[in-house]
Amino acid sequence: MRPLRIGTRGSALARRQAEIVTEALRAQIPDLEIETLVLQTEGDRRSEVSLEEIGGQGVFVKDIELRLLQGEIDLAVHSLKDMPAESPQGLTLAAVLPRGDARDALVALAGKTLAELPAGARIGSDSRRRAVQLLALRPDVEVVSIRGNVDTRLRKVESGEYDAAVLAVAGLERLGLLEHATQVFTTRELLPAVGQGVLALQCRAGDDELIEGLKALDDRDTRAAITAERAFLRALGAGCRLPIGAYATVDGATMRIDGLLADESGKAYRGKGSGPASTAEAMGKMLAYSLRKEARV
Repeated sequence: MRPLRIGTRGSALARRQAEIVTEALRAQIPDLEIETLVLQTEGDRRSEVSLEEIGGQGVFVKDIELRLLQGEIDLAVHSLKDMPAESPQGLTLAAVLPRGDARDALVALAGKTLAELPAGARIGSDSRRRAVQLLALRPDVEVVSIRGNVDTRLRKVESGEYDAAVLAVAGLERLGLLEHATQVFTTRELLPAVGQGVLALQCRAGDDELIEGLKALDDRDTRAAITAERAFLRALGAGCRLPIGAYATVDGATMRIDGLLADESGKAYRGKGSGPASTAEAMGKMLAYSLRKEARV
């Protein structure tokens, strides 16, 4: 295979994830020449503005996708949860690595769990999905916007600027920082974001040599799970700004999917489905239609 140019964001987590992909590629093609290019996205440039203000989903991937379309890089490494439900024309999701831990974790002062935090505690999160579910568990806390990479968020908690923050377990694990978690939520307590814990490898749709080379890295069960989750997201509408969560698991030939949709008032509706993993797309769509009907949105 020709030399490969991988594009990634510049945070410590993004660089580590690019390393994971590089290691996986070299395990398959030992003599592969790889160059990693660090790219800045809108979400990185505007790190003091809430994600909702700058457009939400896609702000960490669009600039990298543009470089991919322009031929400046050959392969983009993304956290799948940052990707919109549809890839731009000319690009394809060529492979997904085996899923990491999809759960969310609390990082709190003095080792506290959510139940141990005082009334009015300030919990940092820029995710409406997390906020809705946290407030269902503890209506007396305040969920406030927090931006920055994992290290920055940990420092903001340690300094007392926030009483706690919620971060993805997979990110903490990949950085060797899981010891900072004071509570790991079950998926029943906090349903994850679509694609949470999954590393996505995106390339140009016509790059047949690379697409063929990436097939060995594509994890079948993870692919089926994210197919259902992303179908759920698409069926709710690409422009949907309501809190959404979904998590699918595969056991043999059977899949289970749990979904969450909240209305404008913050009331959350949850549903689930199960069936053959081969019907992942249909399962995701059906669950979305069911929740949309229940929530009347």
